[in-house]
Formats: sequence, structure tokens, C-alpha cells
Amino acid sequence: MKPRHILLAGAMAMSASMAFADCTNTVPVKTISNAFPAYEIMTGVMAGCGNVESELDKDHRLKIVDAFSANPSLYSMTSLTNSTSVPMIDADLLRPLDDLIAAHGSDLNPNQFIEIDGKTMAVAAFANTQHLMYREDILSDLGIAVPTTWDEYIAAAEKIQAAGVVDYPIGHYMKDGWNLAFVFVNHYLGEGGEFFNADWTPSINNEKGVAVLERMAKLAPLMDPEYLVSDTTFVTKQMQQGKIAMANLWASRAGAVNDPAESTVAGKVVMAAGLRGAERIASTIWWDGWAIAKNISDEEAAAAMKLIVASMAEDVIQANNDDAIWLAKGFVPGAAAKGAFDTAAGDAVPYPMNKYIGSMHSALGSGLAAFMTGDKDAATTLADIEAAYVSDAKEKGLLK
Repeated sequence: MKPRHILLAGAMAMSASMAFADCTNTVPVKTISNAFPAYEIMTGVMAGCGNVESELDKDHRLKIVDAFSANPSLYSMTSLTNSTSVPMIDADLLRPLDDLIAAHGSDLNPNQFIEIDGKTMAVAAFANTQHLMYREDILSDLGIAVPTTWDEYIAAAEKIQAAGVVDYPIGHYMKDGWNLAFVFVNHYLGEGGEFFNADWTPSINNEKGVAVLERMAKLAPLMDPEYLVSDTTFVTKQMQQGKIAMANLWASRAGAVNDPAESTVAGKVVMAAGLRGAERIASTIWWDGWAIAKNISDEEAAAAMKLIVASMAEDVIQANNDDAIWLAKGFVPGAAAKGAFDTAAGDAVPYPMNKYIGSMHSALGSGLAAFMTGDKDAATTLADIEAAYVSDAKEKGLLK
């Protein structure tokens, strides 16, 4: 797929200028970003400010390390996510933004600032996360309060199971591999767990890790017995077909479960904040946003920051309210976005952003099924996962 370029012309340029009148830009700025509608909106606003060349490319992540390693950088700024930020930060290619935010970012929300090692390295624009989706009619008929914690969720599911009103009370993306590992990651963060010690050795074989596995074991009998092949699409279809009453699903599936064109329970599913563990919401925020190149002039960096702010001006967000789960001022969450918005506005944290988490996630994905099937106990499972992490991290040169 060839990159798509946003050009300053026609109605988009006019509407962008009207949306943020005080955004005249005189410094040439080049952006590269993913090819999402939200980035089309933001780069369109930037184009209206003048002197901006924007490249939208679904494969931009494959280019940005080399492009930003040039001096000067081939682009002024790039879109980033939790995962794509890691190689850029490891290579020291991004400019810390705290001074630029202090000078030009007063209109941004504090929860947009992505901090790494005490420095703001990116500005989040919109987010995806996991949160509770529930059949309001079933909970109401059974007199069950909307759960806010995982313990309450399990208790509610047991009542639904006893009532026999659906095939299975809950669904969950616990497919063996990445999904099952992701469930552990979310729950472990919800317990306030730290995956690594100060020297990046593993730190999951502890009381919090055991508590997470025990909770995952409680979820198993409340789901389809084939849950180890259950991914997000599987659970979405279960909800659409009326087979389950509750699920912890990605916000990006909220529209589908209430879409009359594909769901038999459209209008009956309500979105709520992610469920809490012992310490915080046991979900992770997956953000999309902007970062500025280190290898550019201060003048160009300041222009880039002003453009980032302009692209998320309050009236811009209001005019494009339903095109993303925006984190900027002006966003009013509709019914489909409420669960994600409440999760992001709460104490959920981003998925970990470091070069070690990949090895940990892989080790979890390879090792957790043995516990879920009863082949290993919790302590043995966690010890084996730690050993697998150490082996992989050493092979990659991350540990000595």
C-alpha cells in the first residue's frame, strides 16, 4: 500500500482553519502516521495551519527508526503507540516534551502525557482499552448490581449461571498464547504487581501472581469449556448471539455488539468501566498519539508541538466526536465509548512500555495453559514462566 498524503486544498483546509483559527504555521513540518481516520482528521487540521506535509501509511512503524535516526530527522513527528514507542525510545530518537508542553500545551489534558522514566515522551490523542460489557436486561431481571470489581463479577456470573438464562454467564479472550498472557498482564497490574525487579529479572512468582492465577481458575467454569480457543472475535460473537451475559472486551468491539445488522441483542448491551483488582482497574490503556523527533531544530520542534495542540483543539474534537475515543478536551463519550472513557479516566495504566515485556509476554503465553488445564500448580507455573523469560531475555542479550 502506498503512503497517502494529505494535501492543503478544498474543504478540509477551510474547515481546519475555521476549527482552530490561531494555528498559522510558518515553519516547514513533516509528519508520518498510521492510516487511521483519526490521523486523517488531525493531519487535516495541521494542513489547514500551513507548511505541513503529512504522510499516512499503515506500515509507518517499519520506517520510523531509520527515518528518525537521520540527522536531521526525515520527519518532524510521528504517530506512536505503546508498542511502537519502545524501539524509538531505546534508540534515543525522541525529544522530551515537558518544556514544549509547558510553553504550548496548556489546552491538553494531563492524562494525555505519556511519561517514561519521569519525562513526557509522547502526547496521547485517543485510546483503546478493555472494559465491562453486560446485558442490562439480564442483570435487571435477576436483581444483580453492575459489578465494579473482578470478585463482584465472578459472584454475579455465578448467580447468572444458577439462573440458567444464557449458555454461559461470561465470555473472555483467553485463547492460549498471546490472549491468555494478556489476561494475566491486566490482572497482575490490577493487583499492583511489578513484572520485573530493578535489574530486570522477573518478579511474578509471588502472592500477587498466585492470586491472579487463582482468579483466572475461577473464571474458567463460568465460560464456554473451549475458552482456550476464545479470542476477541469469538467473545464478540457470543455476545451478539445472546450466548453470554457479560464480557470483558476491547472497546473497539462496543459498536459491534449493539449493531442491529449483526447482533441479536442490539440495544441490550451496556458499557461500563473496566473491573478493578485489589489496587487498580485491571485493564491496560493502548494509546495512539504523537511524538517529536530529537534530531530537529528547536524551532521545528516548537512548531510541531503547536500543530499537535491545534489538531486536538476542543472544537475539532467536538466536530469529530464519534471518530475515536479521544483523550483531548471536548470529547463527550456516547453509549459505545462510555466504558472505555471511564476506564481511561480512572486509574488504569498503559500496557508496559519497555523492551523486556515482550519476552515476559511470550513466556506467559507459552506457560499459562498448563495451569489452566490443571497440569501444573500455580507456584510451579510461575516459576517455569520466570525461567522461560530469563532464557529468552539472555538469548536476546537483555540479561547477562
